[in-house]
Amino acid sequence: MFKNIREDIASVFDRDPAARTTWEVITCYPGFHALRFHRLAHALWRMKLYWFGRWVSNIGRWMTGIEIHPGAIIGRRFFIDHGMGVVIGETAEIGDDVTLYHGVTLGGTSWNKGKRHPTLRNNVVIGAGAKVLGPIVVGEGAKIGSNAVVVKDVPPGATAVGIPARIIVDDQDKSRAEKAAKLGFSAYALTAKAEDDPLAKALQGLLDHSMEQERRLEHLQQEIAELKRQAEKEREDGRTITERFDPRQRRRVADK
Repeated sequence: MFKNIREDIASVFDRDPAARTTWEVITCYPGFHALRFHRLAHALWRMKLYWFGRWVSNIGRWMTGIEIHPGAIIGRRFFIDHGMGVVIGETAEIGDDVTLYHGVTLGGTSWNKGKRHPTLRNNVVIGAGAKVLGPIVVGEGAKIGSNAVVVKDVPPGATAVGIPARIIVDDQDKSRAEKAAKLGFSAYALTAKAEDDPLAKALQGLLDHSMEQERRLEHLQQEIAELKRQAEKEREDGRTITERFDPRQRRRVADK
């Protein structure tokens, strides 16, 4: 138990640069508190003490603003940042090292009993306000953009954005996402399909222009490096580029 608590505290420091001390995490992080309530509620649920499990879960909801059904299965090092408004349904399954932000819903699309909530594999990140609905699978390492509504499976390592969510698959979108990450902001909403948003189109243009400039600079650097290699090779042969292309030398050769 104490090992899990230490892991949960360490995961906060790994994923929240605002965390300063262990005492601060223990006393001031509702995501940490909600997970502690859930561990107890889930243990009661597994012992078939369903009412007590729901009661503990409800107390956790009052205290943290995070609602986790005691039947939900949650792995290790789970982190909820900010937390307010997070809802996790009964049959949800969450792997290790998963991160959720405030306002996330792992909900169902059916009133039938049985599996009706999502499964999140390891290392999934879900942005603020996103809704992941139904018995779908979000693959390992996948990312869900803020406010996305996901109703279909997400492949491992993919990024899903929009309403309804679509998968970023083309090379241009991936290049924009990588460039935006370098610049320090999220590119979740910057896809080639955001044709109705002037701001998104303007940002896309800036990213494309920046990528083209980087490509040209890289090409120039390669050419300069190649010229340097040629110059060094010719110096080793006892000739310089100037001697090789000296017009007077060419005239002397022609006179002979």
